[in-house]
Amino acid sequence: MRPPPPPAPAARPSPPRAHCPCRYLVQLPGRLRPSAPLCGRASELSGRLRLDTSVLCWLSAMRGLLYSMLPLLLLLLQPWETQLQLAGPRCSTGPLDLVFVIDSSRSVRPFEFETMRQFLVGLLRSLDVGPNATRVGVIQYSSQVQSVFPLRAFSRREDMERAIRALVPLAQGTMTGLAIQYAMNVAFSVAEGARPPEARVPRVAVIVTDGRPQDRVAEVAAQARARGIEIYAVGVQRADVGSLRAMASPPLNEHVFLVESFDLIQEFGRQFQGRLCRKDLCAQGGHGCQHQCVSALGTFHCACNPGYQLAADNKSCMAIDHCSFGNHSCQHDCVSTFGGPQCRCREGYDLLPDRRSCQARDLCNGVDHGCEFQCVSEGFSYHCVCPEGRQLQADGKSCSRCREGHVDLVLLVDGSKSVRPQNFELVKRFVNQIVDFLDVSPEGTRVGLVQFSSRVRTEFPLGRYGTAAEVKQAVLAVEYMERGTMTGLALRHMVEHSFSEAQGARPRELNVPRVGLVFTDGRSQDNISVWAARAKEEGIVMYAVGVGKAVEEELREIASEPAELHVSYSPDFSTMTHLLENLKGSICPEEGIGAGTELRSPCECESLVEFQGRTLGTLESLSQKHILWVRGRGLEGRRRDPREPRRLP
Repeated sequence: MRPPPPPAPAARPSPPRAHCPCRYLVQLPGRLRPSAPLCGRASELSGRLRLDTSVLCWLSAMRGLLYSMLPLLLLLLQPWETQLQLAGPRCSTGPLDLVFVIDSSRSVRPFEFETMRQFLVGLLRSLDVGPNATRVGVIQYSSQVQSVFPLRAFSRREDMERAIRALVPLAQGTMTGLAIQYAMNVAFSVAEGARPPEARVPRVAVIVTDGRPQDRVAEVAAQARARGIEIYAVGVQRADVGSLRAMASPPLNEHVFLVESFDLIQEFGRQFQGRLCRKDLCAQGGHGCQHQCVSALGTFHCACNPGYQLAADNKSCMAIDHCSFGNHSCQHDCVSTFGGPQCRCREGYDLLPDRRSCQARDLCNGVDHGCEFQCVSEGFSYHCVCPEGRQLQADGKSCSRCREGHVDLVLLVDGSKSVRPQNFELVKRFVNQIVDFLDVSPEGTRVGLVQFSSRVRTEFPLGRYGTAAEVKQAVLAVEYMERGTMTGLALRHMVEHSFSEAQGARPRELNVPRVGLVFTDGRSQDNISVWAARAKEEGIVMYAVGVGKAVEEELREIASEPAELHVSYSPDFSTMTHLLENLKGSICPEEGIGAGTELRSPCECESLVEFQGRTLGTLESLSQKHILWVRGRGLEGRRRDPREPRRLP
């Protein structure tokens, strides 16, 4: 048989239940709420642990102490973002464009990124956010840049916090330079919500990174600072101090922060909040700036109006002397203005279109100078000049003329396309200078003008105009023909038509010299030999004036002999005037062509006697110089009076 079981031990009496409060408080996210009663559970626990009354009383006392310290513990256990918000009242910073540039590379661990997220939320709660106050934008970067939300996106703090809490890290490389470039060109653009530069709203970028950049940051950060962006560089743990200093704005001791861990980043938040909450020192007055005071975060600097620069005291302004740089190139005087150096001419001179050179003021256009040929201004006065070969008369206005003679002069002017319009105007002025030293009149010199190119056109014949003024006016009215260069055709027209009596030439029996002057700038496109020779056979004295690409052989073939007296050449249209003296000496010589002669028939007796006397005088002069020997007794033994008629055998 199985032995009976041993008797059960006697039950111990239960200890008395200690008095304890019925509820306790636990902190849950966002609020405090009561828990279930613990008295029964405490008694049950004490029974299991066989605790005596003294232990329970000690626990009760400690629990009371814990309840008394609970408010302090709750304050210490609150997230630091709440502490930052409670550190002081929300400050009014005035208008501000603030962009956070957050490093979300793979080196930032998840709990560190969460700490940085809480840092942003806490800092937002200390700012006066609004469209007319602080505008906030956030971008994150790793190997690429991502805009979390731009400056224009949100005007309510709650919306910003919601976007930050939804932020997912990129977890790639560390391209800090790329992020600064994006902030400068995109995040702080007017299209993204930044106020325009003329609004003078401060622009602030806060860069938070934990490592060394994998790209260059110094150059792009300098560009951003040059555009007016104030940069704060916050380095955490492994951040490179040299890179932080290269990114930050001066002074570096106020813009570079280095913290040991993400847990301590709130320290930067407090300092940054303190700088934002500083007063506008420009608005307080007493800054001492002569022109402009520019506020920055917690500081200010003086600026000058356009055209001025800051003096050594960094407060007063002085005008910029642009002329002192020595690069103005002004012919007369340099005047420094707000926009830069400007040239000014002395009294009596006008500034030319190049804005540097000066030209004597042309008083001739503003007064009735009365000069016969040309008026020349000289500052405050003017004087008259005459063409080469003519002298100014005692009245200071009129010019001497060549001795009165009788000449029929036809000018053949090249109007081909190689001359060009501007040079054709120079040719017309040159023709008028020739007319100036001629005694133009129906009884004196008659002038006709023919223009040629691929065809020939009589501009005006010999007999049309009786004064130099009329001829010059007609020359100025001539229109440029262009096209080819048919010089041979022009010579034919001159021989067959221009020197005909129908065109105004005087009859041959009057013995009036006929002079043709050909003006050309290139090779003829037709043959000139036949009609050049024909012109000389007809008794026309030919002159040839060549310019530029004129062919010397053609000029000599056109001109009468000797060629040295009848051919003139100028390499350029602008230097033709030096030919005038040669032409004057030829067309209007010292003795004159037909000078002082009376127009009469060569068949008259007096004309024959005069001709015979001149001829015999020339022959005797040649015989005395042993150039000519004359047989017979008529020239022996005595000098013959040149005017004495010689009997013909």
